[in-house]
Amino acid sequence: MTRPTAQRAGSRWLHGRTALLLAFAFSVMADPVSSVAYAIEAALRALDGNLALLLPAMAAVVLVVGLVVASYHQLVARFPEGGGSAAAAGRAFGEGFSFVPMGALVVDFVLTIAISVSAGSAAIIAYLPSLAPHRVLLALALLLVVAGLMWFGHLGRAVFALLTLIFIGAAVAVLLPMLGVTEAPTAPVTGLTHSAPIAVALAFPVAMALATGIEAPSSAIAQLGQLDDDGRRSFGRWALWLTLGIVGTLTLAITAAVVRLGLEVPHEDTTLVAELARAIGSPAIFAAFQGATALLLLSAASSSFQAGPGLLKALARSEDGSARHGVLPAVLGRTNVHHVPVVGVLVFLVISACVVAIGGASEQRLVLFYAVAVFVSFLMGLIAMATFAWSERRPGWVVLNGVAALAVAFTLVANMTRPAAVGSLAATLVVAGGLYWAWVRAGRPRGAANAVAESEAAETHGDEQIHDQVAPPAGVETR
Repeated sequence: MTRPTAQRAGSRWLHGRTALLLAFAFSVMADPVSSVAYAIEAALRALDGNLALLLPAMAAVVLVVGLVVASYHQLVARFPEGGGSAAAAGRAFGEGFSFVPMGALVVDFVLTIAISVSAGSAAIIAYLPSLAPHRVLLALALLLVVAGLMWFGHLGRAVFALLTLIFIGAAVAVLLPMLGVTEAPTAPVTGLTHSAPIAVALAFPVAMALATGIEAPSSAIAQLGQLDDDGRRSFGRWALWLTLGIVGTLTLAITAAVVRLGLEVPHEDTTLVAELARAIGSPAIFAAFQGATALLLLSAASSSFQAGPGLLKALARSEDGSARHGVLPAVLGRTNVHHVPVVGVLVFLVISACVVAIGGASEQRLVLFYAVAVFVSFLMGLIAMATFAWSERRPGWVVLNGVAALAVAFTLVANMTRPAAVGSLAATLVVAGGLYWAWVRAGRPRGAANAVAESEAAETHGDEQIHDQVAPPAGVETR
């Protein structure tokens, strides 16, 4: 190959690799980006409408998310094949402990589906208030649509990435006009929220709903089978920091705009971000923002509809009854012609529908159950990484992982003041205990800690087709 030809081939390879990185990063951040639609409002409600404390509370949340991302930066480096906190816990403490983060993930997937379709219905109702009396039916209909689409196979990463980018663009269109708005005076708030430290401490656990999905790159890199370990390690790290940068910037910018406008806690038939978009005074921007919000929330639900049944499939026994290293009934591993574990999808559909109905399809009611299960997974991963750093005599990483673990532990303890959070934690322990019991009954088969990574890898059936787009062509140096 001549040098000009090699240079052109190398340029195409770099462009293809960059495109794949962006598609991967923006697809896996759909969940945390969509959390912006309800996490800020949840914090304002917990603060009893005290706008003066809203920005400090959300800044504290972003700071803790940053600590978690820094720790997961190490986790991705250690487990480039994927697996996240389950792989880390299994390696550090034994395979039995990997079922704790797995149980947390199962509960988190259910709650993500339920909250996302409920928030999606809220976004639609904010634009079409006449649908408010049918909130539950609307949310259940959206749930059926998302679940039904799973029959035809998993949506590609590019679709999730596109919806994330559309939402970010719509949010920018809402935020730009706010630059010239004069800050509205905020009335003093009395009561418990008069004490800033106490108020922020009470709002902090609820607002940590923003952190859900942050761990996604650490497990989703298993999808990138066309890359080697170094490539997956690099993609995972870039995705983590891009997620923090975009989610953190959006959160603080939207929060600042809410404070600047002096928006109050919204009534039941609208949302805080909808009122922010409405304040622009442009019907077109308002419609576009509500549509983008609803679509992004449904893509977050779709992502969990992929990941949850995929995990059950990875844990299922093979059809002949033998344990692949799975522990669940073989029926959960059966797939249709599109490689979709239909029974697993039905399981998540039924459970999520029950959660939606019990919660009245109110995302602000359901968010009280949120950010609990996923923090159990975070805590296991952070403690495991601190253990690795201690054994390798890396005091700097021990301190970082320890501080992040303490922040996550504080969130869990603070959550225990709410009955809803206790219920979520109980569900996590029940699911984790059930998986562990099934694993013991199956004879403790080896490899269970890899189930999360395998569930992600099993979902990509087209990656081999784009291998040539990211593999360096002959004659191109990759040093």
